[in-house]
Amino acid sequence: MTKFPLTTIKGRGTASTIPGRFARQISEMDEVEELSRHPDTRLTYETAKSLITRNSSPDVPFNLSVNPYRGCEHGCIYCFARPTHAYLDMSPGLDFETRLVVKENAVELFAKELRKPGYDCQPIALGINTDAYQPVEKQLCLARGILQTALAYRQPISIVTKGGLILRDLDILSAMAEQQLVSVAVSVTTLDNGLKRAMEPRTASAEMRLKMIRELTGAGVPVTVLIAPVIPFINDHELEAIIAAVKNAGARQAAYIMLRLPYEVAPLFSEWLQQHFPDRAEHVLKRIADMRGGKLYDSRFGKRMTGEGIFADLINQRFHLAMKKHGLGSERTPGLDCSRFQVPPQEGDQLSLWDITE
Repeated sequence: MTKFPLTTIKGRGTASTIPGRFARQISEMDEVEELSRHPDTRLTYETAKSLITRNSSPDVPFNLSVNPYRGCEHGCIYCFARPTHAYLDMSPGLDFETRLVVKENAVELFAKELRKPGYDCQPIALGINTDAYQPVEKQLCLARGILQTALAYRQPISIVTKGGLILRDLDILSAMAEQQLVSVAVSVTTLDNGLKRAMEPRTASAEMRLKMIRELTGAGVPVTVLIAPVIPFINDHELEAIIAAVKNAGARQAAYIMLRLPYEVAPLFSEWLQQHFPDRAEHVLKRIADMRGGKLYDSRFGKRMTGEGIFADLINQRFHLAMKKHGLGSERTPGLDCSRFQVPPQEGDQLSLWDITE
């Protein structure tokens, strides 16, 4: 049986070092050691062999994605990407937030893959598995480098983020938007900053996310809002208020996703509930199971994002009524223009051509 810590760590989503499902080594710490920890973020650098990955899920509106980081310092307790740290023989709990892997050659590799003769241009999603605008991006600038490359190649990019750092790159984003090369989805989970600090400790505040929407929209960047995840008895009561707030901030579209609890996320989220909402923890988990066929997770395409049953139907009805009231669209990704894609000449290309004709 997994032993969870009895404490929380300020600025972290979890204190648990729950082992991943493929763990070769499992270490345990006594309670004194657990209570005294204040772990810093540690970075490991890797030279990636590939960057653009393909998606086969019909539930998401993209086929290609790039992720410059593994792990995410934002620390969202519900993050569906936490189980990917198990493949690194690290904990999907605290390690996911504090032991990050940086693809140090991401920008160069992105350009190399765009230049491949067989590359067929289509929109690429940036930072889907983990947020490209998490705090370490401020120093490393990998997302900015990828956007600069995308602009040079006229490669369409869609972004999902809850990081205010995206405003740093308004110069590039506005230039891309002029050519219909970019769209941004801002994740707005709650307007309650107390809940945000517990649930998504190192993400932007609600006020900052509304500012992100306003400034991106003001720069001509099309903005969608993702209300994700919707959690029964935790933030579902905010659904209408969030839709009203993001509409006033300038969002054009909105969508929602019900809470997903794959693999190690389920015990981590259950522990988080017991720590922060002990009075309603069992009620929340029961309602989640009601929407997932009696389980905490249902991986079926077409169901995993929305759930099913009476409560799921009620959320869907409330969402669409609020959308209609405020005049928001439900398209998650505005159309992007792939016809502009062009591989720019590299230094030496003209010289090589001159040598051949001579």
